[in-house]
Amino acid sequence: MRDVAHLAGVSHQTVSRVVNDHPNVRSETRARVLAAMRALDYQPNVAARTLATNRSQTVGLVTFDTTLFGPSFMVHAIERAAREAGYFVSIASAREPDVPQVRDAVRRLREQAVEGIVTLAPVAAAWTALRQEPLDIPIVVLGIGAGAGEEAEVPMVSVDNYAGAALATRHLLELGHRTVHHVAGPVNWPEARERLAGWRAALEEAGAVAPAPLPGDWSAAAGYDAGRDLAGRAEVTAVFCANDQMAMGALRALHEAGRRVPRDVSVVGFDDVPEAPYLLPPLTTVRQDFAELGRHSLDLLVDQISTGARRSGHFRTEPRLIVRNSTSGHFSK
Repeated sequence: MRDVAHLAGVSHQTVSRVVNDHPNVRSETRARVLAAMRALDYQPNVAARTLATNRSQTVGLVTFDTTLFGPSFMVHAIERAAREAGYFVSIASAREPDVPQVRDAVRRLREQAVEGIVTLAPVAAAWTALRQEPLDIPIVVLGIGAGAGEEAEVPMVSVDNYAGAALATRHLLELGHRTVHHVAGPVNWPEARERLAGWRAALEEAGAVAPAPLPGDWSAAAGYDAGRDLAGRAEVTAVFCANDQMAMGALRALHEAGRRVPRDVSVVGFDDVPEAPYLLPPLTTVRQDFAELGRHSLDLLVDQISTGARRSGHFRTEPRLIVRNSTSGHFSK
């Protein structure tokens, strides 16, 4: 830093102000210091700055299965939002979202002096683990972590899965289908349970019989297996899958069985993955804005870091039904 000050013709303190983005530096002075930093390839020592300021300018992120589209996209959105806010992101991955591994991931991040943590908490075990950790730094839960009716002790951000599933189910019923079959997500994921509940409530509201849901694990393979089961039943004319990957598998199985989509069977997914408009036929689905979920969770975390005030409550974003060619009216059965 002294070398930068000497080359730029300024004081050591002025270089420090520029490095820390202090507002009380004239624009021409700032430009001269930045030019000197580039010429000398000066890189601020983050560890030294943390010791001097007791601020790491780093937030932690606990992730799980990032092969799924939603979590992986939200990781990208959080990292981008953090960079724009002037923070680094340190990621700790848990092989399984169980209590010991989530607690271990949180502790690893705290050892790195992160100023706050965002966690993707897709299952109840993750929420249990967070509640066992001392809340000496801000934490934001991205996804559904608490059980039904439980008060969130930390801010929680998610899409309204219940409303999204009800949107999909009502869309199919309004097209004239007598009922809607459901390929569900894993029972230990609160998102899957909420989508199941929204589907069932929409059927009950319409006076339609709710068929037994078929189990799935979010994968296209699970959707394919469920689709083969449904394809053999002539009474099946409408299917709501709990995510788009399972809907893709169901589309393949129905095609192989000679059941035409949407003429014989209408199919709706959930998520609106980038591939959804390019499937054959293009998939009707429920869109959740993963980028907005990531940004909102980071904003909540930074607000708590900067103000020192703790937040709580559940912040839900509204889903949208995106109608494409995989659904149509069906009145013959």
